[in-house]
Amino acid sequence: MAGEQRVISVFGSANMDLVAYVTSAPSLGETVMGRAFHTVPGGKGANQAIAAARAGARVAFAGAVGDDAFGTELRAALVDAGVDTGLLRVVPGPSGVAHIVVEDGGANSIIVIPGANGTVTGPDEEAAAVIGRSRALLLQLELPMAAVVAAARLPGAEVILTPAPAVPLPGELLAEVDLIIPNEHEAAVITGAADPGEALEALLDLVPEAVVTLGADGAIYGSRDGTRLRQPAVPVEAVDTTAAGDTFAGALAVARAEGLDARHALRFATAAAALSVRRRGASPSMPSRREIDRALARPEDAGSLGGAHGAS
Repeated sequence: MAGEQRVISVFGSANMDLVAYVTSAPSLGETVMGRAFHTVPGGKGANQAIAAARAGARVAFAGAVGDDAFGTELRAALVDAGVDTGLLRVVPGPSGVAHIVVEDGGANSIIVIPGANGTVTGPDEEAAAVIGRSRALLLQLELPMAAVVAAARLPGAEVILTPAPAVPLPGELLAEVDLIIPNEHEAAVITGAADPGEALEALLDLVPEAVVTLGADGAIYGSRDGTRLRQPAVPVEAVDTTAAGDTFAGALAVARAEGLDARHALRFATAAAALSVRRRGASPSMPSRREIDRALARPEDAGSLGGAHGAS
């Protein structure tokens, strides 16, 4: 990879998703019968890397997997999507896993067990060099916070943070973030504001640009230059929303790297997210650049089947 310009780098998690499909998720102490079960490569970092690659970017992924069968499968999924895995390290022990319950209609709940992701302490020298040559660095919070902060502090790339899982964010991280992309819940945890519009304004006291994703209500954007935008969701019947937020983030990074303005970048990312919820699974649901471009040219191709979805 020496001397090669990277458009987007992703420093984040890779998990094997263990997905159960049910009519309704069980309450505490309740047992329900499921309809299907699948193992699907995922993890917020790997998801965003695959989303960005499929949306048309050259992508380098830095992270860790275990020396187990899941680790081999996770690397293969990234490679198959066109992601450069030269920075993906193998460590002794199990890979990360996520236990996911998906209800009819697409709503989901997730438990993440970090595994190899928990061993990551920060970008090594090779990863730091690649990140420094990147147009954008995508970060999430499924790695240890100290590792995320270390990556954010590297010079060069625009830092785009998806603050999930939702936790209070240290000032040392926020000081390095250029764009933050929380959903409504995450925005409320960070700011204490339940109203998304109020949360957006509070986020702009912390970082230069923010997008709050609103699921079926689309997304709202703000920047410190005074710009405020609302992007409606694309009408679509959601089957599985597991990867919608990661698809949105990866596609938005691609659009920004290609020089699209905020309005057109939001539209591009929203179309990608809407396409992803029509299919089951995380990485397998993410659309290609051809699919996104076709949906933008003909919105009905995104699947106007009732309901609506952006990203959450």
